[in-house]
Amino acid sequence: MASMQEALDSLSDKSIRHIVSISGGKDSTALALYIRQSYPQIPAEYVFCDTGCELPETYEYLERLEALLGVEVQRLNALDDLKVARKPGRNPFDIYLNELYGGFLPNPRSRWCTRVLKIQPFERFVGDTHAFSYIGIRGDEDREGYQSKKPPVISERPNILPVYPFKDAEMTLEDIKRILTESGIGIPGYYRWRSRSGCYFCFYQQVGEWQNLKEVHPDLFEKAMGYERSSVGDRGYTWVDGRPLLRIAELPEREEIPAPDLAEGCAVCHL
Repeated sequence: MASMQEALDSLSDKSIRHIVSISGGKDSTALALYIRQSYPQIPAEYVFCDTGCELPETYEYLERLEALLGVEVQRLNALDDLKVARKPGRNPFDIYLNELYGGFLPNPRSRWCTRVLKIQPFERFVGDTHAFSYIGIRGDEDREGYQSKKPPVISERPNILPVYPFKDAEMTLEDIKRILTESGIGIPGYYRWRSRSGCYFCFYQQVGEWQNLKEVHPDLFEKAMGYERSSVGDRGYTWVDGRPLLRIAELPEREEIPAPDLAEGCAVCHL
């Protein structure tokens, strides 16, 4: 781990890279704007690990962020790791699922999706170069794992040093909201019906979020049900533990969604 001051002190070494990872969520977006506005001397590279299964709101939000930053947010894609050409409608998740994982869908106990769709493309992008990885963990976050001796990182590789600018500056949720409001980009649209960024079929979604997905993006809900129908195993796999999406779609009452900072999830996907 490195401090913000250590990252600034390294600027004379042009071989060291400075990489800001963007998840499509509020904190990482605010971090990108904060680095661009407060530290224009940093030659930041902005990256987004695109699973090909993100929400439409996420892609739209990224385009707006690019306009504000005035630079391109580089889309990293696991198709490049597979040496498969990028093309509309092709996503690396399906290839990994069917050809490398035998149809076994990821779950909270086996998050292979995070490793192959997020971590590995990022590590390939960095390669053997030395880099500071800027991560948008706030100074007021106290979720499990965020206040531990070792905050979450995107990569464990020794040539990639995590930096937490918001923690160093003791910036809070209110500071993040202020950055987003003053920039004009605001909060991502999906927060109206979902608690966090990530793939539309993320297994960490709560029942209320699945119900909202069916209402807001019925086509994506249908695709998620298709994964359940084609999953392998003695009893088949369900995204929601013990309940197929077909049953959730038939529930008469709408369940609440958790507050964004209280939702359970995979830290790497939201950094």
